[in-house]
Amino acid sequence: MTNNEKTRVIKIFDTTLRDGEQSPGCSMNLPEKVEVARRLEKLGVDIMEAGFPASSPGDLESVKTIAGIIKDCTVAGLCRCVEKDIDAAREALAQAVHPRIHLFLATSPIHLEYKLKMTPEQVLEQAVSSVKYAKKCCAEVEFSAEDASRSDPDFLCRVFAAVIDAGATTVNVPDTTGYAMPEEFAALIRYVKAHTVNIERARISVHVHNDLGLAVANSLAAVAAGADQVECTINGIGERAGNASLEELVMALRVRKDYWGVDTRIDTTQIYAASRLVTQVTGVKVQPNKAIVGENAFAHEAGIHQHGVLANRATYEIMTPESIGIPKNRMVLGKHSGRHAFEDRLKDMGLNLDAKTQEAVFTQFKLLADKKKVVSDRDIEALVMGATATVPETYRIDYWVITIGSALGATSTIRLKDKDDLLHEESATGDGPINAAFKAINQIIQKDLDLEIFELGAITGGITAQGESTVKIGWEGRRWNGRGVSTDIVESAIKAYIAAINAMEWELSAGSR
Repeated sequence: MTNNEKTRVIKIFDTTLRDGEQSPGCSMNLPEKVEVARRLEKLGVDIMEAGFPASSPGDLESVKTIAGIIKDCTVAGLCRCVEKDIDAAREALAQAVHPRIHLFLATSPIHLEYKLKMTPEQVLEQAVSSVKYAKKCCAEVEFSAEDASRSDPDFLCRVFAAVIDAGATTVNVPDTTGYAMPEEFAALIRYVKAHTVNIERARISVHVHNDLGLAVANSLAAVAAGADQVECTINGIGERAGNASLEELVMALRVRKDYWGVDTRIDTTQIYAASRLVTQVTGVKVQPNKAIVGENAFAHEAGIHQHGVLANRATYEIMTPESIGIPKNRMVLGKHSGRHAFEDRLKDMGLNLDAKTQEAVFTQFKLLADKKKVVSDRDIEALVMGATATVPETYRIDYWVITIGSALGATSTIRLKDKDDLLHEESATGDGPINAAFKAINQIIQKDLDLEIFELGAITGGITAQGESTVKIGWEGRRWNGRGVSTDIVESAIKAYIAAINAMEWELSAGSR
């Protein structure tokens, strides 16, 4: 590339709120989706797919809410190639500053025969008529040829040419089943570019799944072959083995810009915060050795590695923790720190809070500082997450008592205050303190909840570290997540359980309104 040539900018289409959210265990309620949407906007994604409006009234409402809030990127709604889906998307996206209708229809022989039971000509006709209908509602229309990597390339090009003539501004080549190999997928993109007669009038996008662990590799291969948009999710969440990971894609393009010769408009210093938020609201953690955002991504244990890093970080680190927004644990805030220093730290961390929330977090900070003396950035991040509750508190802790002994088992007494400030107290016995506490809470709410996931971790190192608990509860086939933080691990577990119950109660009450 010469100095006079402009760097090609790859558009980042994030589908965390649609494909990511529909994966098992990753459901989010509306306030959580709004919080993630705001974080994606701050991250700098070009397009966020906010949901599938026709799939449920709740999804329509969430897309509508997000579309009315997000100003700095395109908001997309997914639709099948049927008019009622497009009508739902039009309603949901009515307030969007930059709306996009995203249509999909399968093009592979196996999908045509067994799922759609349609001929190729019928698929072509339906794709064209749907794009024309969508174009009346929205200037930006994207068409996805589901299972494109297993489709006949010539038929794929015919469909793309026809939908572009009908008004599609983006054509998407999905590797829906994660079947393709990188060079094979790149060859398909090159074929589409060479044999779709009007391809210069549309942008080529790719949407790759990770069934064989090749989603990022295939997406990068597609970029090299000429794709100008990649579809991905935070932490790579999504159907089955997930989608291409946004953080891996973006950092591969950024760190090896010398190789790829392209760029994105992502603010990479927001990557870590986005990853943490998605982990917290879904309750689905990334593995420690996950590239870019895993706990071990910047850890060095081998002596030879440690020696090299101490001499020069570039010996073993091809990017810095700061480049993705991992906060530095400067460890200088404590119980004697004032409001001004605390507010400056929030700004340094990119945490913009309203006055009421900031006051609540400062109060919790002072209480925490009395307990653990020195408060890290990770501690502050946890306090902010706890203070920005995503749903109203139907219940909150008034007090709790646990007695436990090797010969006695565990007995808990829990008293909760409800939204009307009425007190509810119950006692229960269990195999351990957590089990006993959860049983007592179940008695208070009069529901026999299933505890599907319970995880406990530490916010920072040391014996004064805050404990972070994550739970997933189930009731009548539905699931909710909760998170709690405290210097006492039992209290963090109780907080997480109550947070999940509050999410459940809010969602159930919303459904009855």
